[in-house]
Amino acid sequence: MHTVPDGLTFRDAAASDVDTLVALVESAYRGDSSRAGWTTEADILRGQRTDPEGVLAAVESPGSRLLTVEREGTVVACCHLEHRGTYAYFGMFAVSPALQGAGLGKVIIAEAERLARETWGVTEMHMTVISVREELIAWYERRGYRRTGQTTPFPYGDERFGIPQRDDLRFELLVKPLA
Repeated sequence: MHTVPDGLTFRDAAASDVDTLVALVESAYRGDSSRAGWTTEADILRGQRTDPEGVLAAVESPGSRLLTVEREGTVVACCHLEHRGTYAYFGMFAVSPALQGAGLGKVIIAEAERLARETWGVTEMHMTVISVREELIAWYERRGYRRTGQTTPFPYGDERFGIPQRDDLRFELLVKPLA
């Protein structure tokens, strides 16, 4: 366990955290509860954002860390780091909608970058973001990530990723050098 400013404690998730983390991710991105925060995808995707099998795979996969972030014993956020050679992949980032906009995201992503750099010696962090999420991409750009213009198709027809409400979705690669 590692504690940082703002009273946040970081620890690796365990199998016993799966249901809590699925509920957190869903609350941050899908349905009416997600509208309390600014990271909602409810207008572009319905259905699930993740499932217990996907979260458990992130917990148990070698070269992977699913960080659980707590404040006063309550899970308030999570993020997934995956070691991919010279870089780490950052994903499954969720902050409780009630706490969004309070600066926790900045602290969490900085700690994730530090952990990836120190744990694996990587020189870059990569992530993919749905390209129509301009406000979210701008937030990452303010954290030092840059748009690459490299895109991959959205997995239309695979409801594990949600039910698209528009036909122009794709993922864009964002990259940040880690000094």
